[in-house]
Amino acid sequence: MLAERTGLTGALSSALACGSFTPVHDRGQVLVDIAVMLADGGEAIADIDVLRHQAQVLGPVASAPTVWRALAELSPARVKRIQTARARVRRHVWTRLPEGVPASTVANTDLGGVVVLDVDATLVTTHSEKEHAAATFKGGFGYHPIGVWCDNTTELLAVTLRPGNAGANTATDHIDVLTQAITQIPPPTAAICWFAPTAPVPPTPWWTGSPSKAKSAVAAWSTRSGSPSPTRSATPSPHCPRASGLQRSTLRVKSATAATSPS
Repeated sequence: MLAERTGLTGALSSALACGSFTPVHDRGQVLVDIAVMLADGGEAIADIDVLRHQAQVLGPVASAPTVWRALAELSPARVKRIQTARARVRRHVWTRLPEGVPASTVANTDLGGVVVLDVDATLVTTHSEKEHAAATFKGGFGYHPIGVWCDNTTELLAVTLRPGNAGANTATDHIDVLTQAITQIPPPTAAICWFAPTAPVPPTPWWTGSPSKAKSAVAAWSTRSGSPSPTRSATPSPHCPRASGLQRSTLRVKSATAATSPS
């Protein structure tokens, strides 16, 4: 499988190692199986049985109760180790792309070495009172997660699950998810960042630094640009209209070599 060939399964297994305890189902493999289940259209943990019925092809797959236990074991420290493992594997994969990271295109313009991060908040409907679910601004019920995707490779870099009544422009949520996303970008790519609306306008440079300083950089941008306070949502910008309930923004990251070139 792709996860095994890229080293993701092994990296997750190492990140979730339990000292002297060796579980029957390796926790890294369990997470990979969950990802496969979701990609296959699964909506509940019980859907893991679809993979279990294909053991001759996929090998041993954990049962639903084991999956529950594996997810319950994910403490904040382990989640941090998972993020580190993902970033390390992504760096390994990006260095082996035959033509490098694909260029992103905006308004028929090739952005070259710029890595574009798209931030989206969307609604996920639930049909029962699940934990942290809440009423949404559209009159539904469920969650309002916010995620960051790499436009160049279509990878999901980071996502934060939020109640349905969470605002699309809550500054603290943007800072948190952008911090996670920036640290997922392999160095030396993350050297200069721009923030720009999705409309095809020239981006404005706002930060030069390493991914390790991402949180302070995003927070500084939030203060300078007049982003909404952490406790309320802002009125949508005329350059970033609300479309189908989505509030989008774009973060652009340019290579370190461009940082030293004359303007």
